[in-house]
Amino acid sequence: MLERDKKLAEKLATESLAKGTSRRDTLKVLMASGLGVAGSNLILGTAMQAHAATPNRGGHIRVGVRKGSVSDTMDPTTFLNVFIRVTAYGMCNGLFEIKSDDSLGGELIESWEPRPGAAEWVFKVRKGVEFHNGKSLVADDIIASINHHRGENSKSGMKGPLGSVAEIIKNDNHTITFKLTGGNADFPYVFTDYRMSVMPANEDGSLNWQAHVGTGGYLLKNFEPGISAELERAPNYWRAGHANFDSARILVVPDLATRQTSLINGELDAIDQIDFKTLSLLKRQSSIKLVDTTGAKHYTYVMNTQIEPYNNNDLRLALKYGIDRKAMLHTLLRGYGSIGNDHPVAPSHQFFAGDLEQRSYDPDKARFHLKKAGYDKISMDMSTSDSLYPGAVDGAVLYKEQLAPTGIDINVVREPGDGYYSNVWKKKPFLASFWGARPTADLILSTAYLSGAPWNDSFIDNARLTSLINEARSEIDSSKRNGMYREIQTLLRDEGGTVIPVFANNVFAISEKIGTKEKIAGNWELDGGRILDRWWFM
Repeated sequence: MLERDKKLAEKLATESLAKGTSRRDTLKVLMASGLGVAGSNLILGTAMQAHAATPNRGGHIRVGVRKGSVSDTMDPTTFLNVFIRVTAYGMCNGLFEIKSDDSLGGELIESWEPRPGAAEWVFKVRKGVEFHNGKSLVADDIIASINHHRGENSKSGMKGPLGSVAEIIKNDNHTITFKLTGGNADFPYVFTDYRMSVMPANEDGSLNWQAHVGTGGYLLKNFEPGISAELERAPNYWRAGHANFDSARILVVPDLATRQTSLINGELDAIDQIDFKTLSLLKRQSSIKLVDTTGAKHYTYVMNTQIEPYNNNDLRLALKYGIDRKAMLHTLLRGYGSIGNDHPVAPSHQFFAGDLEQRSYDPDKARFHLKKAGYDKISMDMSTSDSLYPGAVDGAVLYKEQLAPTGIDINVVREPGDGYYSNVWKKKPFLASFWGARPTADLILSTAYLSGAPWNDSFIDNARLTSLINEARSEIDSSKRNGMYREIQTLLRDEGGTVIPVFANNVFAISEKIGTKEKIAGNWELDGGRILDRWWFM
């Protein structure tokens, strides 16, 4: 093909796509112009890449997600599911973000600098940012949004990660100094969590979350807890090239099959998960695109280590040796993930101990530890729910079958999806759960394994572990820090109350009409939950 003809064909394809013509019909146009099948596909691929990389404004996006609750509120201390995460990232900004390329970026903080030793940090608040009610963003709003999680009676999952903050000083309306109890080279990452959404401060310094006002790209027009949220693009959004949709609706659709069918039929534009059992079918659908991102999300079977029989470490070891991780990875995820080793530090984390011996399925060792715990046989209930992740109930049944030769009999209790994290999680002694990705080892450890942390769901209370987590956070020497994190991973593998069989990729599906950057963040599904802020219709 002559270069001139190639450029004309690319122009023809680009114009066709810009008019909203489907891939299939654009391919027909190219073939009708005299190009062969191979040449048409090549030109179409080039045109689609260019078209997809150019944000367009307009359109109404419909997003179907698996999980919401009638108890959901816009109080950031209560944020707990994907429905709230996507809604909050539409209405609000954070101090920092995990960008599409998985790097750290400033959002409402435009610059940041540690003092020597990293025990003191200075943040500069971005100027020219307004809340949806016209109020200018100032340091008071940032401080109120942080302190909202730090109160003595706070139940926020951010209380643990923020525990190292000793003092917050307002230097002026756009400068804040943080004094920590010890050095923390990763401190800005604390504020990448979706619970750290910034909202306006009241005059008394408390947070006015009830007004449903943020600095994000969208106004929250209607909010029905656990059902739906409706948003419209904010006219005064400060961020160029972002918030490209005119409006959005976030729908809680608990049934996975219904979500997938709605996407295929064009009733939804994006869904947060897929059913791996239907992967081949989905790959054949020309109207949708599958997205696979790698992060640190992991599935767990968690025990309350403070009550019998789970306060016996030999019983916990029996449960760890009694799970076939390779079978779990193949059956639940069709290989879209990696094997876990009963600690939450993922291969993508900086201080992952790759040389730590991998625990494998060993029914004989499981029986040995069960007998050492004082049991020849034991029966126990384990709660789970279809709403956790695709195949959650199937995984529990598979675990039950794998444990059968060990003398452990699990009764799989199928719990209702609505209210699982308010009625089951941290209330039932043995249950299935999962943790979304945290960008650093310290964030997941401080959130879920620090003694006394509100979201410590295994209730582990190990003085050495707590000391190591705090010391590793403050250590500046990378070599020493690496050794501390290795000991933490070893301790949790051998003494923790959480079975972690797999790390799971975020695999979800979107309409072919959706445009995204070439790289999509892997910290949560749907581009880290920031689908409304980052994506567009082609």
